[in-house]
Amino acid sequence: MIIISEILKRYINRQFLIHVRNIFNFLLQTIQGLLTTMSNPKPEPSSPPPPPPFDPTKPSLPISYPIKTLQQLESRSYFDSFHYPFNKTSFPIQNGSFGLPNRRRMLVCHDMGGGYLDDKWVQGGTNSDAYAIWHWHLIDIFVYFSHSLVTLPPPTWTNTAHHHGVKVLGTFITEWDEGRAACDTLLSTKEFAQMYAERLAELSAALGFDGWLINMEVNLDKGQIPNLKEFVNHLSLTMHSTVPGSLVLWYDSVTIDGKLEWQDQLNEQNKDFFDICDGIFVNYTWKEDYPRLSAAVAGDRKFDVYMGIDVFGRKTYGGGQWNANVALDVIRKDDVSAAIFAPGWVYETKQPPNFETAQNSWWGLVEKSWGLLRYYPGVLPFYTNFDQGRGYHISVDGDNISDATWCNISCQGFQPLLQLADPTDSIQVLVDLKESSYRGGGNLTFVGSLEEHAYFERKIFQGKFLLSELPMHFVYSVKSNGNSSLGLKLEFSSSNNRNMSILLAPEAAHKFSNKFSEVITVHEQTNISPRWVLNEGIVKMNGYTLTEIHAVCYRSDHIDGTIASPSQYSAVLGHITIKPFGYKPDFPVFTSWLVDGEYIEWTSGSQGSKILNVKVSWKLKDGNNHHQFPTYNLYLVKLSKEEDGNSGTTIEHVKEYLGVAHVKCFYVSDLEVPSGISSLKIIIQSCNYDGTIQELDESPYYQLEVQGS
Repeated sequence: MIIISEILKRYINRQFLIHVRNIFNFLLQTIQGLLTTMSNPKPEPSSPPPPPPFDPTKPSLPISYPIKTLQQLESRSYFDSFHYPFNKTSFPIQNGSFGLPNRRRMLVCHDMGGGYLDDKWVQGGTNSDAYAIWHWHLIDIFVYFSHSLVTLPPPTWTNTAHHHGVKVLGTFITEWDEGRAACDTLLSTKEFAQMYAERLAELSAALGFDGWLINMEVNLDKGQIPNLKEFVNHLSLTMHSTVPGSLVLWYDSVTIDGKLEWQDQLNEQNKDFFDICDGIFVNYTWKEDYPRLSAAVAGDRKFDVYMGIDVFGRKTYGGGQWNANVALDVIRKDDVSAAIFAPGWVYETKQPPNFETAQNSWWGLVEKSWGLLRYYPGVLPFYTNFDQGRGYHISVDGDNISDATWCNISCQGFQPLLQLADPTDSIQVLVDLKESSYRGGGNLTFVGSLEEHAYFERKIFQGKFLLSELPMHFVYSVKSNGNSSLGLKLEFSSSNNRNMSILLAPEAAHKFSNKFSEVITVHEQTNISPRWVLNEGIVKMNGYTLTEIHAVCYRSDHIDGTIASPSQYSAVLGHITIKPFGYKPDFPVFTSWLVDGEYIEWTSGSQGSKILNVKVSWKLKDGNNHHQFPTYNLYLVKLSKEEDGNSGTTIEHVKEYLGVAHVKCFYVSDLEVPSGISSLKIIIQSCNYDGTIQELDESPYYQLEVQGS
């Protein structure tokens, strides 16, 4: 039995299993086809025809999609796609530095259901339960992975990752027979290798992501290896010159002899590739001493070694899943970097009791094992509405503007540090997507019990915000029940290691003044929106660095009339803004913009209505791209013949929310226009980095006459 086991281990490897899977899939499809033919010998006459093949040059709802052939890559046909302008990243990376930290790092490789699911809808989808990641404080690099030749990261992921200071890589992969054929072309000459490398670098620069993971999962001829090295080296050099701070990583697959043999470590079989790029993603079936051995081979580049962990398990060290921390413990001990593959396992396998709880629990184990929390970008102004990029409604300044379910990861605000819930805590802290919001579709909810003279504190952000001579203006919104009150504790440090804590809160918090260096009473605005209170305070800490923000829950002496038990506590934090005192965004006046409509298509609807498709785009007339806003809200005004000529019609009275754009264009699809409407006005509302929005009456718009009106 031992001899048989050793023989099986030698010959049943990953490549053998890939071939077995391909044969099994072919047999399964053949049998299913035969069974279908036998059970349905004649096709149903009413069966609808299959949809036409996807034509990227034709107008449709903008999506992200991969490049599947070398011919498509070489021809640069992607740039002729209708979808290309919508796929550009709007957020430059916000870490204030182009380089990676000189420490062990965390790479996360997103591989879920083949990719391009809910996240492919660039303007947002409708699935409020869509997958999302919000533990960005643990992540340094995010890789978007699929099994297509060239995987282009959807801008939804790039936008939110950059917002949190995380680099984003696409994937170039060759596998199976098609991959070998592609390699025969790619590596046929040195010039071809360079040309395809330049095509990849051009895509990264044009779309705004930060580099590539190269995964050659095929056997090659040894004579092809010099051109493979040229491809990797030229891609690295071209990326570094065109996209500062970019990365090219090599996946541990083919060896310098051309053999597809996963080494599970950095060694002499793959180090030549490591030496000409920015790091190696080591295959996930390594043994306990392989991180230590890899670190020794890497020398002073040990942090560029990313040891793989497959969350699904699949022979990964420690077993993955809820034991992924076992592998992380070893990687941490040997002081190299980690590469977590497919963390969507929590979502795909429907781990109980629900996705949000399971996701926080799983990442909580990762955080406890890894022991490193990355500081969020110390860029001011700082603004967050706690949006997770999915939800059940959308609000603006406390007013609900949409009840439709939605998902759009680009809309994520800075995510709070949601620690693993401790059931003994008197207050539970969570992002409650169904609770009303001040802005967007998220919030931070605090609910539980709290005695009259007690207070509860929870760290929600850490960063490095160096404050200047100008005072800082803090604004935060709160909605609470009874006498539940909420303040913000600010932790500061100075260059001479002096630490201070300041509490921003309503006047009732002075009873806790002995627990803080200073208590600053905020100015409360109560006329903003029903039940929401806007709190504003000024802090002057010249030369200090703001390092942490904590939420502080306590009880005030005032009761708002809501009936609650003496200890019941409930408060919602809607948003936080930090900006220099006197800071005001520069919104160009609406006459500064040139707004245009393209691809206008009208079709007939029911009961005399019309259906409209149109691409709306906007730019400044003077060509100045300095005015760049992260998002634009789009609203629709439908005008009847009477209203069309009435200049007194107010926009606020008739606006309908259309959606959000992160680039200067938006595609309106299948918009039903009732009979009796003579013209449409599409308003583009600029949203600044500090959360400030332009007044609708001062925003640019596109007006379109209804066909046949």
